[in-house]
Amino acid sequence: MSAPATTPEVTPLDLEAIRSAFPALRRTQGDHPVAYFDGPGGTQVPQAVVEAMADYLQHHNANTHWVYPTSEETDALIAASRATFADFLGCGADEVVFGANMTTISFHLARALGRGWVAGDEVIVTELDHHANVAPWQALARERGIVLRTVRLDTERAELDWADLEAAFTPRTRLLAIGAASNALGTITDVARAAATARAHGALSYVDAVHYAPHRLPDVAAIGCDFLACSAYKFCGPHVGVLYGRRALLERLDVPKLAPAPDTVPERLETGTQNHEGIVGAAAAVDFLASWGRGATRRERLTDFYARLEHQEGQLVERLLDGLDALGQPRVTGVARGRPRTATVAFRLPALPATEVARRLAARGLFVSHGHYYAQTVAERYGVGEEGWVRVGCAPYTSPGEIDRLLQALDGIQCG
Repeated sequence: MSAPATTPEVTPLDLEAIRSAFPALRRTQGDHPVAYFDGPGGTQVPQAVVEAMADYLQHHNANTHWVYPTSEETDALIAASRATFADFLGCGADEVVFGANMTTISFHLARALGRGWVAGDEVIVTELDHHANVAPWQALARERGIVLRTVRLDTERAELDWADLEAAFTPRTRLLAIGAASNALGTITDVARAAATARAHGALSYVDAVHYAPHRLPDVAAIGCDFLACSAYKFCGPHVGVLYGRRALLERLDVPKLAPAPDTVPERLETGTQNHEGIVGAAAAVDFLASWGRGATRRERLTDFYARLEHQEGQLVERLLDGLDALGQPRVTGVARGRPRTATVAFRLPALPATEVARRLAARGLFVSHGHYYAQTVAERYGVGEEGWVRVGCAPYTSPGEIDRLLQALDGIQCG
């Protein structure tokens, strides 16, 4: 009989060193140190990112494509930032597009794609998605007669209904818009399988990786998608959106643009003057994450860091779920133990609205989100409405002690 397989030992991240890099963690609320569980809505920013943005504004601030030094320095910094995100996403630097945020990018891309479609063409969306990956396609339905097909959420499993997804494709399907991870429930969806299904039906795929990228390293080649978007402020950067698009598609998209603006990729998709300091800061955030990993290249260091982060967050979410189970009253909505998920947990206390729970936790220095987080259809399917859930999310700086503080505070709230 062969020996049972063993799980390779994972070298832990240096949590205390990571925490020391975030000035926000020195904040107090009353007599309590602040614990930030609001990462799914936006993480805190390390000092290195702040310094990179300040350095740009103080020493290199200029518009692009002129021949004086600060303009040339800006061009070089933006090019270096594209190369950084190429390593982050696993693509070419000329396939990286910057924008205000994922929502704005999605509307912009949808408009460009819609110019090539006709009434009766179809787009598939899902009930599990953030509305940033639903509303742009709804706009095309109103403006151009595009037909939307919506894949059901299996509320028993907190996952997509795969049979319904596969049945949604028709010869008129032009695009599948799908999220890699649910910002409300933490569910991770097999978007590689979904993209392969779209490709088999001759359709494009657009992946919302905003909630996925803070917890798993994107790999657009492995996913096989045509487009993927994320937002740097969800993984320790400033408010900047990033789009991957296959070069051949970016070259031929009928994008709304000014005639004198560059018509080469990827700049042809970047309408107007970009947030240069934000782009520099976003790249600095990627380098910050990579600095905690091991390897000869930035991609290797990112891969190592994310593997160790997944292990760390897995332990934290199990600690949180065990504690919520022990408390008895919190009603958790989400995937079953052992299913793919991020370290994001949504729950409700029967006796108190989510807003009041969040307010009482904040008084104890525990900052959590409440509501439906723009995953409006998810909230409707679970019958929680606008009030939604209390959402707890872990980030690279979240500690086991903070989880314990949260559980202790929830025990006091539900007993008081």
